[in-house]
Amino acid sequence: MFEKVQIAPPDPILGLTETFKADPNPDKINLSVGVYQDSSGRTPVLETVKEAEKRILEQEDSKGYLSMTGAPVYCAVVQELLFGAGHEIIDSKRAATAQCPGGTGALRVAGDYLHFVHPGAKIWLSNPTWANHNTIFGAAGLTCEQYAYRNPETNGLDFDAMCESIKTIPKGDVILLHGCCHNPTGIDPTPEQWAIIGDLLAKQEVLPLVDFAYQGLANGIEEDRTGLLELVKKVKQMLICSSFSKNFGLYRERTGALTIVADDAQQANTVMSQVKLRIRYNYSNPPSHGGQIVAVVLSDKELKAKWYKEVAGIRSRINEMRHLFVKTLKEKGVKQDFNSIIEQRGMFSFSGLTKEQVARLRDEYSIYIVGSGRINVAGMTPSNMDRLCEAIKAVV
Repeated sequence: MFEKVQIAPPDPILGLTETFKADPNPDKINLSVGVYQDSSGRTPVLETVKEAEKRILEQEDSKGYLSMTGAPVYCAVVQELLFGAGHEIIDSKRAATAQCPGGTGALRVAGDYLHFVHPGAKIWLSNPTWANHNTIFGAAGLTCEQYAYRNPETNGLDFDAMCESIKTIPKGDVILLHGCCHNPTGIDPTPEQWAIIGDLLAKQEVLPLVDFAYQGLANGIEEDRTGLLELVKKVKQMLICSSFSKNFGLYRERTGALTIVADDAQQANTVMSQVKLRIRYNYSNPPSHGGQIVAVVLSDKELKAKWYKEVAGIRSRINEMRHLFVKTLKEKGVKQDFNSIIEQRGMFSFSGLTKEQVARLRDEYSIYIVGSGRINVAGMTPSNMDRLCEAIKAVV
């Protein structure tokens, strides 16, 4: 049977990493895959994570399976992080959470649920969006459509076009929204715009699916849930996919969650019963270690405060690189306007570089950027900035 198999095309992002690893150039730079790096180019383990792991090692007494929805304490801290302690959604038990293997796993479970339980629903993705959104939902059997998002002339949000797009989405369809740090553009709506989006979705009777992978990397842990909180004021039903890869550095531990927000507790439990079946048919139950780490840190007042500071340090370094990048390009005499990158938030920015320019950066300078021009700002360091900007000057 295998003789007929043809080689699959490489993943547009992870495939670049494989090419990067094989590149013998000692000065190569990887700005493609979404992994945070410190000023020395390492992906560190947070001190709070190390402390939590020490406690887990000392206290853990079983490696038995978790339930299909994971550990209750983990699910509880996920909801508190999303909505804030004492929020009406939590107190009324209108939310139900399932621990999932990463944010990607949560998205796939959501896609499987939507395809099976709401087979006529299409999912609407921003133009542009994370490249894997299309493949995840397509693999789950959903039809993907697009709504307007980025204004290519300003490299900012085209909010009027976005609203007009939302008005065309049929009742019963699903819209994927990025909770903060939009990937790949780094462009987010304002709180006032989030409120308008919520009104439109309520009027259209469109179900929001919020991809919340970067909480804390825009303006702060609590500040970054502003958009989500504006939405839940307007919309009663929602799906939320969250991840702790970036803000906890738990990339290889695959730690995420799918949260259902429903009209009431009974409805939330009913929807979760269908989600549990999708989980059972896929991976049965989630991995434990990453979830234990998150639960230990967020359940301890001192560790949680220290984690807030560590996330603030990550956020600060990324924003410093944004400013240094634009400043260095100007100093080198680059005429193209990159100022919008300073206003964007999170690990990624839409640079405006063309596919041809990206190809030249890779082939001539061993600088790896996704073909769309999306750059991982967290991959920039003070030591590689001069070479990076010199190369960009040569290709633009």
